[in-house]
Amino acid sequence: MKKELNCCLTLVCHRLLEERLIDHLLEHPEWVYGFSIFKTEGGSQKERLPSMIEQVRGRSQRVALQSVMNLEDARELVTHLKHEESNPEMAYWITPVIEFGRLE
Repeated sequence: MKKELNCCLTLVCHRLLEERLIDHLLEHPEWVYGFSIFKTEGGSQKERLPSMIEQVRGRSQRVALQSVMNLEDARELVTHLKHEESNPEMAYWITPVIEFGRLE
């Protein structure tokens, strides 16, 4: 039975954590069918800025990973990440997807 792809999970982390986060997504094809990666910048009050340039600028280079997926699977993945990669600098949000498809 095919699962309904009814949400978009967005994960945001410092660029130094990108590969570790991608590894988690690739290790769980039962939850994640595909994802997109966006390079971005960001800052928050909980963030530690590791480089001098980031400290001067007040923000860091970050990546946002997005995956359209099933809501229950998204929650399972977030629970897994909280256990395996507990890090206050990693943020996530889940938004509803009204429709998802391919232009075939």
